[in-house]
Amino acid sequence: MKTLLAKFIDHIICFFTSFITGVRPQQLTENSVPTVYYANHHSHGDFILVWISLPQHLRLKTRPVAGADYWQKGAIRRFIANTVFNVLLVERNSDNPQLAIENMANRLSTGENLIIFPEGTRNLSEEVLQPFKSGIYHLAKQQANIQFVPVWIDNMKQVLPKGAILPIPLMCQVRFGEAISLQEGEEKADFIERTRQALLALSPTHKE
Repeated sequence: MKTLLAKFIDHIICFFTSFITGVRPQQLTENSVPTVYYANHHSHGDFILVWISLPQHLRLKTRPVAGADYWQKGAIRRFIANTVFNVLLVERNSDNPQLAIENMANRLSTGENLIIFPEGTRNLSEEVLQPFKSGIYHLAKQQANIQFVPVWIDNMKQVLPKGAILPIPLMCQVRFGEAISLQEGEEKADFIERTRQALLALSPTHKE
C-alpha cells in the first residue's frame, strides 16, 4: 500500500512540476552503483526538479538531503519532507557534523541514492556558483564505491524566489553530467575543485 501511495504521489508531483517548469524525466544510463546527485542551489524547490528529472524507478529510491531546521517547521513542510519525498533531514549547525555524513553514508550503503547541494545553502549572490563545502569529500571518503553526478538547474530561482509561496510558471532546464568518483590518493582540495568544475561546466554561462 505504501509503495502504491508513493507512486501515486510521484505521478501527481511530476505532472504539476512539469506543467509549471517544462522539466520531465530524462533517459539516464542504468547502473547499480549508489549515486549522489549534486546540484547548484538557488531555491527550496531545487531538489524537486532534480527528483522529477530521474526515471521513476530511480526516483523511488532517491532521497533528497535537506536541513531539518527548515523542513521541520510547520505541518505542511513536515508532510512534504517526511511523507512525499522521504527527505533525509540533517542538522546544518550541529556540533557533530560528522553525524550527517555518517547518516548519508548509511543510506548509500543500503542502495539508496541521494540529492545534495554542496554549496551548503542557497546561492542568493551574483556568483554563478559558490565554493563547495567539504562535506562532499568526506562523504566520498566515508562510503566506498559510490559515484557523484553533477546536475545543473537553470531558472528555478525565478520560478520560486526567496519568500515566495506559490511557484511562477517559467521554463527550466536540468542538465546531468558525467559521473565522478574519488580517485586513490586524491586530496580534499583537488576533489572538491574537480567536482565543482564538473558542475560549473554544465552552466550555459560558463566560459572556458
